[in-house]
Amino acid sequence: MDTALDSQENNDQPLLLALRALKLGDLLVAVPALRGLRRAFPEHRILYAAPAWIAEALQLVGGIHHLPTPGLDDPLTVPRGAVDIAVNLHGNGAESRMRIEELQANRVVAHGSPGTDGPEWTTGIPERERWTRLLNWHGIHADPLDYRLNRPAVPSPRPLATVIHVGAAYGSRLWPVERFADVAVELAAAGHDVVLTGGVSERGRAEETAALAKRKGANLDDGLLAGEQGLAEFAATIAEARLVVSADTGAAHLASAYERPSVVLFGPAPAEEWGPPPGPHVVLTAVELRRGDVFSTDPDPALLAVSVRDVLDAVERLGC
Repeated sequence: MDTALDSQENNDQPLLLALRALKLGDLLVAVPALRGLRRAFPEHRILYAAPAWIAEALQLVGGIHHLPTPGLDDPLTVPRGAVDIAVNLHGNGAESRMRIEELQANRVVAHGSPGTDGPEWTTGIPERERWTRLLNWHGIHADPLDYRLNRPAVPSPRPLATVIHVGAAYGSRLWPVERFADVAVELAAAGHDVVLTGGVSERGRAEETAALAKRKGANLDDGLLAGEQGLAEFAATIAEARLVVSADTGAAHLASAYERPSVVLFGPAPAEEWGPPPGPHVVLTAVELRRGDVFSTDPDPALLAVSVRDVLDAVERLGC
């Protein structure tokens, strides 16, 4: 069982559990809601139920403990009746509602469904607003603009670097490496210290991007950070970046959280729901071409419609 629960045995604090068994970007858009919960229930121990690897990111939020939860296939590892307040930040589907109901909490904060009071699920609104709207409906104040993160405990390995994040969780969000390479070449020629980031599984894409850039005169070998950074180092790199160029991924959400200038390339996901908050950020997409299949192995047409020139023009508009 999670160490947060182990330590609870000798802790008289009541438990508040927030379910959101999703990825990094999903955590980052839920930060305003988590901050609202932390302020509203200072006497509670807050558990965030999400995959194990998200624990390091929770340190950037502050005041939240972690309950490793790989998904919704199995019940949450919390004894029935142990949770005082259960908050469904995952969605409003049958699976997440069932996991919340199994907790037998004293109070449930969720969207409206048979047997549960709550606001109606609304499409087309920013995710930050979705979850703060949920809390506000239940009488818990939360501000959708309270999304900034704590600084990582480690320094950036490349302060003021321009981060080109070549990865994404699904093929639908993968902008071609040839275009990433062309952007890298142009920015390096303009004096940017370009680094290529991504996860372990995306190291190959970063290496291919660097190889293509090298053929055009830009040596990015010492900027290959993909697959070499833990979450804290990655967050530090973003937090001190000069500029971030990324698809709609955790890198883009980190750029928003640290108010770093960013160019965000959108494909299947609607930017009106998942796009950055007001700030030095430019969204590029072609809404009229969007297919919307997030789990496709092929890049969404809305993403492929974004050109290298579009990205470079956006960088210029940002003053970077």
